[in-house]
Amino acid sequence: MNKKIAVLLSGRGSNFEALAESVAAGRIPGAEIAVVISNREGAPGTARATERGIPAKVIPSKGLEREAYDRQVAAVLREYKVDLVCLAGYMRLLSPFFIAAYRGRILNIHPSLLPAFPGLETQRQALEYGVCLSGCTVHFVDENLDAGPVILQAAVPVLDDDTSETLAERILKEEHRIYTDAVRLVLEGRYRMEGRRVIHLPQAAHRVEVAKEIEKAKVVETTNEAEKSGSQLAAANFGRRSGTGSGIKK
Repeated sequence: MNKKIAVLLSGRGSNFEALAESVAAGRIPGAEIAVVISNREGAPGTARATERGIPAKVIPSKGLEREAYDRQVAAVLREYKVDLVCLAGYMRLLSPFFIAAYRGRILNIHPSLLPAFPGLETQRQALEYGVCLSGCTVHFVDENLDAGPVILQAAVPVLDDDTSETLAERILKEEHRIYTDAVRLVLEGRYRMEGRRVIHLPQAAHRVEVAKEIEKAKVVETTNEAEKSGSQLAAANFGRRSGTGSGIKK
């Protein structure tokens, strides 16, 4: 059964389209985009989803408290049995309720090398600061803005004649590439957490980790069966000693 992805967006949805292309091309095997949700009516991303035959929902957020709105979104995610939530230009902060409901299953793509330049207008921030390298980051989403554990990053040189627009254009190409890679990594479970660090597991190492978990499960099952058999034997012996066992003549 395919793993189901939901994409939350507020605008054009270029990262959604990149993910959709990757799913269609088999670069994210065993996955499908089950639903696209926007908080803004008329967001181009929802029209692009409809063109691809992907269900698109508009849930207007204007005038709603964060948690009240997020509960509506969560209801749709449950309806579609979503495994992973991908934010793609989603211009809302998620509520603690939503983070708790999908902890470890929400990804975001941000156009800077976090923790540098969180928030909006990241290219302008980078140019004004005078950095030589900018880039993009895919990270898990937590309760703080652009602060969750980093999954993947890609660096993009800042050129002397760059504007916010030209820098953003080059960064966007890298966003499309690493978002696909990060989604595949997470859906395949090829990582482990060490504090805030996301440690990537190669395919072979991942198989070893899975085999270890299977062996642990077998050991637990064997131990439980042994304990159960031991309890039954002890009960039978007790019955014989007390004269209530089936082998005792009266």
